[in-house]
Amino acid sequence: MSQRPSIAFAKIATPKKGSVVVLAADGGGLSEAASACDPQGLLKKAFGVADFSGKLAASIEVLAPHGTEYDRLAAVGTGKTDALDERAWNRIGGAAFAAARKTGEVTIVADLDGTEPSADDVASLALGVMLSAYAFDKYKTKKDNGKGGAPKPAKVTILCANPTAAKKAFATAEAIAGGVLLARDLVNEPANVLGTVEFADKAKELEKLGVKVEILTEKEMKKLGMAALLGVAQGSARPARLAVMRWDGGKAKDQPVAFIGKGVVFDSGGISIKPAGGMEDMKGDMGGAAAVTGLMHALAARKAKVNAVGIIGLVENMPDANAQRPGDIVTSMSGQTIEVINTDAEGRLVLADALWYCNERFKPRFMINLATLTGAVIVALGNEHAGLFSNNDELADRLLAAGKDTGDKVWRLPLAPEYDKLIDSKNADMKNTGGRNAGSITAAQFLQRFVKDTPWAHLDIAGTAMGSPSSEINQSWASGFGVRLLDRLVRDHYEG
Repeated sequence: MSQRPSIAFAKIATPKKGSVVVLAADGGGLSEAASACDPQGLLKKAFGVADFSGKLAASIEVLAPHGTEYDRLAAVGTGKTDALDERAWNRIGGAAFAAARKTGEVTIVADLDGTEPSADDVASLALGVMLSAYAFDKYKTKKDNGKGGAPKPAKVTILCANPTAAKKAFATAEAIAGGVLLARDLVNEPANVLGTVEFADKAKELEKLGVKVEILTEKEMKKLGMAALLGVAQGSARPARLAVMRWDGGKAKDQPVAFIGKGVVFDSGGISIKPAGGMEDMKGDMGGAAAVTGLMHALAARKAKVNAVGIIGLVENMPDANAQRPGDIVTSMSGQTIEVINTDAEGRLVLADALWYCNERFKPRFMINLATLTGAVIVALGNEHAGLFSNNDELADRLLAAGKDTGDKVWRLPLAPEYDKLIDSKNADMKNTGGRNAGSITAAQFLQRFVKDTPWAHLDIAGTAMGSPSSEINQSWASGFGVRLLDRLVRDHYEG
């Protein structure tokens, strides 16, 4: 929760002081404006000494360069300028902010030799700055900037050809950044601070942006027949909650699009308790709910012309004397019965009732659920892609394309009747795990039984929402995965 940098846009000129970052194309070429920042040619000399060639997001710096009042002068590579896309500009912005050491007065000269970045390019660079600046440090009592005091938020000025257009384009990017950073904050928070009630309160805060928020209590969920969700929560002192967020930015007659998130604020595994090693990471088992909350923030903040519903099931999975047992049979809101084979396969129980509730109440155009659902998806895909499962090819293809554009990458995995048979139960309509083999697929098959014929996609984000590799735009344990992906899906296909 570091303080966000302030970002301003101005016409291209030669900066007077502070940390200055210029862009270097493939081969180390500098624009006239960039060269003017280096009157002694020190940066170009450093290129040769360090073998800097302008590779995308690579950086080099000269401290207190002679002949200037700068604290540092840095260059960030753009690679081949004809290959620059949104993701590349994000990375350039992140690398530029990192090269400027994230504090103080920073000027980025967004200019390239022979190429004028568009307003959208500059906005994407600025988004990279915003995402790179994030650090979760609220619980650190010593925040030293190296000069005996706490670091101040950076003031970033981006010099470009059309600052008015860039500022306008950045308004959308800034709204999306706000959603990503909110999702990161939620996942990074420790479970002793962010419980089910506290998470519901965070969702309620979106009312400030015009989102309509309802919070369903245990009593209301029991009346609705949500025994699958409530069974997960019964071992915890913390009560279950279901947060329903609605953004009505479209026409009254428009079918809403719907997003559902798994919100297990801490997952001990319940009676099927997890090993101690790494269990602290289970504070992040609400990454799906965090992404849905962040997405609703982004849609509302940028006034998206769409009707959207976000639903998050909030529970804690703990092993007390009242906890759900392996072998228990529960009746979901759909009326289908579930034999609980493993209490650590709890997220799908939460989503089963949340999906059914969403479908019955809102009759959405599509439903997409996000969940840190299985370790098996990490075995299959590592930390670079989320697992994508869908009953609708068009929706799946659109998600794949949005992932490529934003860097929130997904990879489609199969659904088939042969896998579905693995979750049939002798004692109930289904069991909540199909065993070790194809674990991510059988989890998706389970969820599919609660969506009817509604177009639906399941994103298993266990490997991407937390603990994913650091990059130019994120050095945090929590990534905020899913917010940009789903915002892009909505922008490209479901607005207006």
